[in-house]
Amino acid sequence: MTIAEAQHQVDQWIKTYGVRYFSELTNMACLTEEVGELARVIARKYGDQSFKKGEQPNLGEEMADVLWVLLCLANQTGVDLTDELRKSFEKKTRRDHDRHQANAKLRP
Repeated sequence: MTIAEAQHQVDQWIKTYGVRYFSELTNMACLTEEVGELARVIARKYGDQSFKKGEQPNLGEEMADVLWVLLCLANQTGVDLTDELRKSFEKKTRRDHDRHQANAKLRP
């Protein structure tokens, strides 16, 4: 699935099952909540915390939830994430083309 297809499928789902998009502000709050849930799983799986009894290490599910809300925000604000990601690659390549290779902290 491409990013454009994902944006389209989320839009179709919202129009079919979701009645309408939540407001942009509500979706921003939802995105923050989903990122927090992802952070909790990462802290337990890779950090010093342990899972509580009954908690599942659902890393992929939490990442997908973050992506879902981000796609909603892109759709409702008219952002073409495919184009924006392409521009981000260009910007990072232009700005950081040798920065990380020259960073001694990243060397083994």
